[in-house]
Amino acid sequence: MSASEPTGRGVSQATGFPFRQPTAGRVLQTVSMPIRLHHIVIDAHDLPMLARFWTQALGWKILSEREREIVIGTDENAPVGICFMPVTDRKTVKNRVHLDLTSAAADRLQEIDRLLALGARQVDIGQTGAESWTVLADPEGNEFCVVRPKETLVR
Repeated sequence: MSASEPTGRGVSQATGFPFRQPTAGRVLQTVSMPIRLHHIVIDAHDLPMLARFWTQALGWKILSEREREIVIGTDENAPVGICFMPVTDRKTVKNRVHLDLTSAAADRLQEIDRLLALGARQVDIGQTGAESWTVLADPEGNEFCVVRPKETLVR
């Protein structure tokens, strides 16, 4: 390759990190990620119960269990897991961050029923009924949504 040919790489002026130049139809992509998501942390009053709910809900397993921390994920090499940390107070207000779960379109209502049978409950946070998601809460009241698959959403 000659010096005049583009390499497809660059350095962000905003962050100073290297990235790949987007080509037609491609999204900007970082070459060397300086930081990445490790765990989503959920405060819990009853760690074992809540970890059990989420392992059953997601089909994950417990990866690490300590007195003050339980970590679940798909496996030990999973890029992201959920970590449950103890708190003494109960949840009192709506979450500022929540999980969005999805399934195949044909399975969505069955999955909602399965989650309800595991201990989730339906929650009204002001929905109109026209949303593409259903709001549920885990056994400790942490809201999450079951959304329609992306391919079924009209843009």
